[in-house]
Amino acid sequence: MTRRRRLATTALAAGVIGVIVGGCSTPPEPSVQPPTDTYTAPPVPAGARVVPSLPAPPPLECGDPTASLRPFPSGESPTGPTLDAIRARGKLIVGLDTGSNLMSFRDPSTGTINGFDVDIAREIARDLLGSPNLEFRILSYAQREQALSDNQVDIVAKTMSITCERRERIDFSSVYYEAHQRTLVTAGSPIQSVADLAGHRVCVGEGTTPAEQVWRHQPGAEVVSVPLWSDCLVMLQQHQVDAINADDTLLAGLATQDPYTRIIGPSLGTEYYGIGIGKGNDDLVRFVNGTLERIRRDGTWETIYDRWLSELGPSPGPPPATYLD
Repeated sequence: MTRRRRLATTALAAGVIGVIVGGCSTPPEPSVQPPTDTYTAPPVPAGARVVPSLPAPPPLECGDPTASLRPFPSGESPTGPTLDAIRARGKLIVGLDTGSNLMSFRDPSTGTINGFDVDIAREIARDLLGSPNLEFRILSYAQREQALSDNQVDIVAKTMSITCERRERIDFSSVYYEAHQRTLVTAGSPIQSVADLAGHRVCVGEGTTPAEQVWRHQPGAEVVSVPLWSDCLVMLQQHQVDAINADDTLLAGLATQDPYTRIIGPSLGTEYYGIGIGKGNDDLVRFVNGTLERIRRDGTWETIYDRWLSELGPSPGPPPATYLD
């Protein structure tokens, strides 16, 4: 073998040995570069604010706040200044919102506004005008009473609970639905009832009644209010609040939009929904109550419930009316 070939063979063998030895050795640790990405907290929905925990004033007493004016006599053709103005206009102006799934929401596939409250308003318009001609005005919860006082809308059909305080400023129809205040949390949350909310943030709708119920049952909770219930769901998904307290009608709608949520705990109280009507519009109050009587009797109420609120279980039946006169 020539000297050149011996050198080449020696070098090749050394390389093979080096590969074998190297394969048995521990590879060097990879070079870890410090992360350069930065993260910011997701924005809070516009209008969200922490509600100061102040002692609630003693509730007003007004007898039975759900008692309303009796409908016009059966077979009579009702008239009155408010009814005549609506008929002359040819449409019923309804205040509601489009963020309360199941009760009043915009269908993304059609763009139409639908829901339990919307169907109730359609029945009122059908009786008054002969067809369900509606014009919708989108209101936040805090705007409902002012819109009626300023005659911006004829009625408000927006999960509006009848209370003595509100009766000081507006009128109501008879009760058309009885809701129950409950709590919504994310699946896997350790919160099992309102008693577990101490030290946790709870979202409620601005201008609604659930905040008082939360503090009544758990004074240690921190309450955050937002203009729309859909904002509460966003904050829950972004871990900016730990729970949502609202009527079961609204929570069921939020739960259908996020399968990783669940409704917990017993009812914190009953909410009696009424159609909001401007103060002194007695003819409209009586007419609306006539429509509500009709849909209780002819099965329309049950049909509307089955269409929108079957998520809550079998129909409880329409609530009976109580009248002042």
